[in-house]
Parts: sequence; C-alpha cells; structure tokens
Amino acid sequence: MYVCHTMLKVGVIGAGNLGETHIKLLKGINDFELVGFYDGDESLKKNVSQSLNTKSFNNVNELIDLVDVVDIVKPTISHFDYAVNAIKQSKHVFIEKPVTTTVDEAKQLLELAEEANVKVQVGHVERFNPAFKAALPYITNPMFIETHRMIKFDPKKANIQVVMDLMSHDLDIILSVANSNIKKISAKGVEVIGSTPDIVNAIIEFDNGCVANLTASRISLKDERISKFYQKDAHIKIDYLAQETSLFSLKKNGKIEICSKQLTIKKENPIQRELEEFAHAIINNTTPEVGIHDGSVMLDAAYRVAEKMQITSSLI
Repeated sequence: MYVCHTMLKVGVIGAGNLGETHIKLLKGINDFELVGFYDGDESLKKNVSQSLNTKSFNNVNELIDLVDVVDIVKPTISHFDYAVNAIKQSKHVFIEKPVTTTVDEAKQLLELAEEANVKVQVGHVERFNPAFKAALPYITNPMFIETHRMIKFDPKKANIQVVMDLMSHDLDIILSVANSNIKKISAKGVEVIGSTPDIVNAIIEFDNGCVANLTASRISLKDERISKFYQKDAHIKIDYLAQETSLFSLKKNGKIEICSKQLTIKKENPIQRELEEFAHAIINNTTPEVGIHDGSVMLDAAYRVAEKMQITSSLI
C-alpha cells in the first residue's frame, strides 16, 4: 500500500550565494514545499525573489510561523539567535556550518532542541559527498590521515577564515571517523598576503594513536580537496572535488603486492543530498546524520587549532 505523506513546508533565512543555492535546490526536492525566504538586504531580496520566482518575506517571524522547517544560511554570528527563535516555536532547523559562534552556544542549542523535540542538522556538506559516502564502509581504523584543502587565490575571498571556512570541513570528517578523543593539537599559520593566516597546517593526535595532518590554504594555484586514510594493510584516497575514491590494499600471497581499485560513484550534488537526508530524518523520525553535537565538537577543535596558532583575532 502506498502511504503518502504531507510535504514539509520550509523557509530559508539568508539569500547570499549559498542561500540562493539552497533556495534553488529546495524547489526541486520532493519532500519540501518552499514557502519563501527572508533576508535583511533589500536589493538582494528583490533580485533573488525575481530571478528564482520565490516569495520573499519582510519579517522573519512571519516566515517562521508559516513553516515546519527553517533553513539558516546566514553569517555564523546570527545563527544562534535565528535558531533559538525557530526551535522555541517547535520548528526543525537546518543550520549552515559552523553551527554557532561559540561551543557554549552550541550546547545551549542542543538542550533547547532536545526540550522542543525537534531535529537539527548542521551543514557539514562533505559528509554527504558521494566520494566520502562510498569510502566510509572501507574506513575501519585509520592510524594516519592526511588532508589538503586548497582554493585558488581570489581577492574577494582574501578575508576568508582558513580554519573555520576551509579546514572545518576536514576537521568534521576526521572527527567523525577517528572514533577517539583528541589528545594533542599543534598548528602553524602563515600570513603570505593577508592579515590573518593564508595557509594553516594542523597536526591532531588522538587518544587511540591516530594522527591527522591537515593543510588548508586560500592562496593556492589550483582548487584541491583531498583526504588520505592509512590503516592496517590499506590506504583510501578521497577526491571530494572530482568525487572519486581509490582503494589501495596489500595482498600477501607469498609475495607482497599493492592492489588498487577505483570505486564506482554516482556523482551528485552534496548540498542537495544533505537537504534530502534532513527531510528523511524528519519524516522517518530518525537522528540527522550531522547534528548539533557534531557541529560543537568540530567548533571546539577549530578553536583549539586557532589557539595553537596564537591568533588573537576572532575566528568568525
């Protein structure tokens, strides 16, 4: 018997580049009915409303009232207030990463969400990258992890926070697979052209002996997003940009050989995937794949990396 469910009414807060992407994608996801969006910037609101043929709201509370799900795609500084407002009205919340400005705010959100019995998902999008999803069954007990996340130099992005905007993706990934608490962090940031570090390297040691070496840069000559996981008799390489995953394993039949295999991956849009999976979590009453706790753990690690670099300026 086919059971039909009602569509989830969703509203987006924020119509910048990423907000606009969310609005476009939500229009095409079957489980969602896009009610509209809110942004305080009048000209941006007008442009996006016209180009995407979507209703814009002048009052954020009016939008929140009309929906089941609130999708927050604004600068981090405002995440907490918007999320508290939505959760207190018993709305499910999707919140872009980093989840909040401070770990303490994330903990407060977690308590509020549990009280209100609503689902909250944080937009750590690489977890929904098909290359990572394909690799996950093969990542069992990594003992060394290496990540490179580089973006081409762009004067418009010269103030992008390397730890929070770039490295945060890889921090979230390694924390999700290491299965252990952080024992020690050392980090170095180098200012090449900006007034905050343009290149950051962090080495994270876990209680179980796993070591992760992360590098992120905003002044690269090419875009690159690669992670390598080394474990007993195996090495897994993920290229998030190309959405490709390679497995290298040792065969010991009389002589030692390295066998390599490229996994077959169906390419998809990870942002669309994370929004779809959030809808499924709400409809099926399951736990979202990346919740506030994950967002909080990443935030804590990011602050510890920044602390080791002895940066005094704010991260967000």
